[in-house]
Amino acid sequence: MNEPEVIDEILEKTKIIAVVGISNKAERPSYGVSAQMQRRGYRIIPVNPVLKDVLGEVCYPSLAEIPFPVDLVNVFRASEFVPKIVEDTIAIGAKYLWLQEGVMHPEAIAHAEANRIKVVADRCIYKEHLRWTADKRSR
Repeated sequence: MNEPEVIDEILEKTKIIAVVGISNKAERPSYGVSAQMQRRGYRIIPVNPVLKDVLGEVCYPSLAEIPFPVDLVNVFRASEFVPKIVEDTIAIGAKYLWLQEGVMHPEAIAHAEANRIKVVADRCIYKEHLRWTADKRSR
């Protein structure tokens, strides 16, 4: 978890990101981070049961209701919700799970990893993407 190689692999191989807990309010981190990742070429799939669309994409009430595969589940929810999100991530067959800054749940992370899901926790995907892009430019 959080090894640079895993972070690099996720950023390199991911095309579609399901964002659990996304907001439609521009001032919220979930919106801003997702908008930045969308601008960088990733397809953002919003997941929030009370919204209809975010960032020009249909918003799904749950991971299970997304009708196509996603590569990465990015979590903007409190740590207490992570075990259920891990179960849903396993069920939909996503390869990667990203828990944003401040989100941690060691038991759920271990369960995800035992099911061959690569996990990054307590990190901001946008900040890591900026680092990754800078590293690629400097090579």
